[in-house]
Amino acid sequence: MTTSNPLLQTWNTHYGLPPFAQIEAAHFAPAFEAALRSHRAELDAIAAQAQAPSFANTLAAFDRSGRLLAALEHAFYTLSASATSPELQAAQRALAAPLAAHNSAVYMHAGLFRRVDALYQQRTALGLSPEQLRLLERVHLDFVRAGARLAPAEQQRYAQVMERLAELNTQFAQNVLADENGYQLLLRSEAELAGLPDFVRASASQAALDRGLDAGLYAITLSRSLIVPFLSFSERRDLREQAWRAWTSRGENDGATDNRAIAREILSLRNEQARLHGHACYADYALADTMAGSRAAVQGLLDQVWEPAKAAAQRERELLEGEMAALGHAHGLEAWDWRYYAEKVRQVRYELDDAQVKPFFALDAMVQALFDCAQRLFGLRFVYQPEVAAYHPDVRVYEVQNAAGELRGVFLHDNFARPTKRSGAWMNALRWQARNLQGEGSRTLPIILNNNNFAKGAAGEPTLLSFDDVRTLFHEFGHGLHGLLSDVEFERLSGTQVLRDFVELPSQIFEHWMAEPEVLKKHARHVKTGEAIPDALLAKLKAAEHFNQGYETVRYCASAIVDLAAHSLGAAEGPDITAFEAETMRAAGLPAAIGMNHRLAHFQHLFSSSGYAAGYYVYLWAEVLDCDGFEAFVEAGSAFDAGVAQRLVDCILSVGNSREPGAAFRAFRGRDAVVQPMLRARGLIPA
Repeated sequence: MTTSNPLLQTWNTHYGLPPFAQIEAAHFAPAFEAALRSHRAELDAIAAQAQAPSFANTLAAFDRSGRLLAALEHAFYTLSASATSPELQAAQRALAAPLAAHNSAVYMHAGLFRRVDALYQQRTALGLSPEQLRLLERVHLDFVRAGARLAPAEQQRYAQVMERLAELNTQFAQNVLADENGYQLLLRSEAELAGLPDFVRASASQAALDRGLDAGLYAITLSRSLIVPFLSFSERRDLREQAWRAWTSRGENDGATDNRAIAREILSLRNEQARLHGHACYADYALADTMAGSRAAVQGLLDQVWEPAKAAAQRERELLEGEMAALGHAHGLEAWDWRYYAEKVRQVRYELDDAQVKPFFALDAMVQALFDCAQRLFGLRFVYQPEVAAYHPDVRVYEVQNAAGELRGVFLHDNFARPTKRSGAWMNALRWQARNLQGEGSRTLPIILNNNNFAKGAAGEPTLLSFDDVRTLFHEFGHGLHGLLSDVEFERLSGTQVLRDFVELPSQIFEHWMAEPEVLKKHARHVKTGEAIPDALLAKLKAAEHFNQGYETVRYCASAIVDLAAHSLGAAEGPDITAFEAETMRAAGLPAAIGMNHRLAHFQHLFSSSGYAAGYYVYLWAEVLDCDGFEAFVEAGSAFDAGVAQRLVDCILSVGNSREPGAAFRAFRGRDAVVQPMLRARGLIPA
């Protein structure tokens, strides 16, 4: 193809990575235009075949189609999330509706659906392999859930709804990023820095420099890895309140970045989408294709946890109020106080604080801990490739090799917060593993990314992580392993493309290794002395592992309850989200001093896409699976038992969506999961 657009040229780069250094935002619109045109032609050709439908000429061909489009989408969404710009954001807004329209056109393609449906109707007589049958069932369901069976007029309206939702999702996410980037609490004097340990000061100083501010200034941003320690250590209650209010009001400020009307319209359109499918509410539509299957199942799980969590949080509150009294602090406990006094109690009760722990958890050492665990469990080696450039200098590129030294995939690690990157932590792919992509050679190997948002240490100094940061690092790497260890035929079934309440199992089960004593003794070494983490400190971490879990569990469950409630509404018009959230939390009995993990106006899990809409419960659902699943290693007597690790690969990590998830878990564990290990892990029932 002759063109000056690098996106439309052959990507003669290391591992077939996008040509990041050459890409400009203006390249995407014409590249997508060409890719969409090419994909439509491919689909028309599949549908117009004279031969009767077969698995090979319809399903396998459909799975192989759209290679250019898939590559462009992966590159576009990676840059939009991790290295955006005003120009790229404008391209996002302009392309949201056309890309959504194309997706609707694909799954409402009458000729293509006739062939897929014909195969589906005779699926039991086709002699398909289990994976082929799974692909047929999943693709057929994809068509049905995207409107293939709707009447023509309903299809037209459905496509309009999906285009508008794509525009609103994009604007919602950009508004949150704008609010996050638009705020900084500047600290100039020792009085304003009171209580902040050196590691917080170093991160705040670097954040100020990254924002182009003068040396000597300290900036508290809304990056979680900076604001949480500020709220935990700052002695300035007035500044804690300022920072907390800015953090919790993202997306809820009057003006161009106000997300309240956007979220309300999204809820309205989702209800219309559900009604077009014959469902009473969006939650019923979304949960029909999950392990949970229904609102009642989700509510039942939340009910098992909510009251015990509130009771645990009340016991924690009493400890905090006792510490306040001991310090002579007479004011009431507010939401901007909880972390501060929890840290005080942790220091007194467990002789433990983050300033003591963090020097043992340098980012580079913890990354090596990830790689060491992956090698011991799964035989993978991660070989740094410093000569390979990605989309930002912070991103490190690794070859992933199996035990025989063969290339298994490529891993990109992007760990630092920056203004051009959305908040949170996530895994995504630049390419999924699939054997069906014939003639693609090594390009069938996965390229997997992990994104985190850790506050970078000062220039020349290591980045230090909290224990929660280490958990996030391991969590996302668990997702990464799910993508890297995938071994399936078809791209649609690859890696993490599983049911939403199963996708968090591989990530959350991997979190268990970050607290294994033999992992910590090897890798958690003091950043200055090289001393291995002392047994006494390990004992303190173990003793404190359940402290404040009531608080954390209530915050998580509160957000899950509001999510389910908002998507269970049957009214055509979405609610005033602020009033609805307040009333829902009042009815549930949420303590005001605890609050929610995510409020609706900045709840990107729900509103920057539909991925977790009516599905924020999935972390708890998967925690039941992961805690019970890790018990298999406990029962075997070692966290690195080779047989259990191989079974985890064979039954879960390698199979993607080629197997029904309940069956996959039963194959690994020998039975269905039970909830007690999760409740014990959170300290909500006796060990």
